[in-house]
Amino acid sequence: MAIFLDEMQVTELLDMRSCIAVLEEAFKDRAQGEASNLPRRRLPFRGARFMIMASTMSRRGWYGHKVYGVGQGHDMVLYKAGGGIAAILSARRLGQVRTGAASGLATKYMARADACRLGCIGTGRQAETQVLAVAEVRKLESIHVYGRDAPRRKAFAGKMSALLGREVRPVESAADAVKGRDIVITMTNSSQPVFDGRLLEPGTHVNAAGSNTRLNRELDEIAVTRADTIATDDLEGARIECGDLVWPIERGLMAWEKVCELAPIVAGRMAARRSDDEITLFESQGIALEDVAAASLVYERALERGIGTRLPF
Repeated sequence: MAIFLDEMQVTELLDMRSCIAVLEEAFKDRAQGEASNLPRRRLPFRGARFMIMASTMSRRGWYGHKVYGVGQGHDMVLYKAGGGIAAILSARRLGQVRTGAASGLATKYMARADACRLGCIGTGRQAETQVLAVAEVRKLESIHVYGRDAPRRKAFAGKMSALLGREVRPVESAADAVKGRDIVITMTNSSQPVFDGRLLEPGTHVNAAGSNTRLNRELDEIAVTRADTIATDDLEGARIECGDLVWPIERGLMAWEKVCELAPIVAGRMAARRSDDEITLFESQGIALEDVAAASLVYERALERGIGTRLPF
């Protein structure tokens, strides 16, 4: 039975903890050759961009694609092997949660086991799920957040404090969100680095989740080249659109051979760190494999609960 699920229904059905778990299985499948990913393609259209991305999950029998335009709705089409279209989902909330969940998954495998001090640069809707995801995989003792707009920064900290049931402290500078932190999140649309890479403490794990065009950079070359392990959710996609990595690589400061995919780390085929002093970096591109995995979870829960509008095909 094919169904349609709107934003409110997706929000009801998709929680962070379960999303991290389903992505974990998807990345393990990818490491074993049981899942594939087509990086985002950006097609010009009347002065804007039309984006499409797709993935297959062979072992579980799911495949699908997501399409969206700048400033327009996000739509996900999920297919089941042997059954055609299973669901069409409004995918803005789905994308927000799965992006956070990917960083949560990376943090689980790449951050120090005792990491407990989080710093976040960025105070938008995507930053919310970044913080929530990290809180799922590490017991956080302090959380600092920074954004350039002081009232928005304060409001964000207040909202996250309520959601997490612990203090989230707004700080006055990006440096204050980096210094003394075990985990650092960047979730901005900046075209220039948002902090000085020399501020990173030994042993820090960084989730850089905002840079998914070649023109955007959140990290300077110091932060990137200081990282002992650099992982991304999709290497082919990173070569196309990860400004954080493209900038230093094109200038000969490092090579693509230093960058690995997250999948073999999650599958236990390679270690993310050799010591507690190493700096690790996850460059999140936001990939269709994450969308399909999350959408399959939402669909299965919708069927169990009798939620969704039946489609005539």
